[in-house]
Amino acid sequence: MAPRFQILQKVIAAWQAKDIERVLSFMADDIVWHYAVGSMPPVRGKAAARKLLQRFQGDMHGIHWRIFAHAEAGDRLFVEGVDDYTTPEGRRVATPYAGVLDFDGDLIVGWRDYVDLGVADAQKAGQPFSRQVLELLDRPSE
Repeated sequence: MAPRFQILQKVIAAWQAKDIERVLSFMADDIVWHYAVGSMPPVRGKAAARKLLQRFQGDMHGIHWRIFAHAEAGDRLFVEGVDDYTTPEGRRVATPYAGVLDFDGDLIVGWRDYVDLGVADAQKAGQPFSRQVLELLDRPSE
């Protein structure tokens, strides 16, 4: 069994390459993915995850997804990072988040991202990055 963080690094590389099938290969068939806990209902299963990823793929270019810190506890991986990409209109969006991934063996069975979608929406609308977001973006990634 691979360390959980190494699996997530492979997911990130696949997403940056826009390889949806490879991203899905790291997920269990019955994955429950809360992309934005509290803001959106979870997607359940690979078919729903595929649809979400396909929707994102058209909106995210120049993906620079980074992890600043992580910790593993049993079958759980905790991460702090930033989703950083460019919209089709050329606007940079960089949204800090924390995530929790649950594993069964080497497959992700649960994924919960804690993110403020209002930050992303403001950036998509052309508002400048807030000072607190800029401060978080300058940290070294793992």
